Amino acid sequence: MAIVRWDPFRELTALQDEVNRLMGRFGTEPVERQSWIPSIDVVETKEGIRFQAELAGMKPEDIHLEVEDNVLTISGERRFEQKVEEDKYYRIERRYGSFSRSIALPQGVKTDGIEANYENGVLEVAVPKAEEAKPKRIDVSIKSEPKTVEAAFSETQSN
Repeated sequence: MAIVRWDPFRELTALQDEVNRLMGRFGTEPVERQSWIPSIDVVETKEGIRFQAELAGMKPEDIHLEVEDNVLTISGERRFEQKVEEDKYYRIERRYGSFSRSIALPQGVKTDGIEANYENGVLEVAVPKAEEAKPKRIDVSIKSEPKTVEAAFSETQSN
């Protein structure tokens, strides 16, 4: 089982994001550096484990995948790139900014065979399962038969 580092500031960051979201309703300027966490579906199949992350509006070069100590990390940044000079925003509900998701992989997967595909705003990561270790039968053979020693015994009488 992989150990995922606990972040004591995660709850504080979530609280700060919620306050920023509430305060953002009163302003008209978009918040450009707002952190977010993409939704991820995890499905186990016979061949392996499949992750599907919803990353709509992102470019493939802004998505990064990394595996270290059997932990898969998906990270990246979605940028707010619209500049509207004459209109005012009344509501911005899509999240922008950087994100990072770390998911511990189960034992028995081949991390060197991971494949990723990005299409229609969905990142699909396929992690293949390793072939299960099959018990190997070992035959016991006899090197050689024990040898018997033959000896002659003679009794002689001596006076």
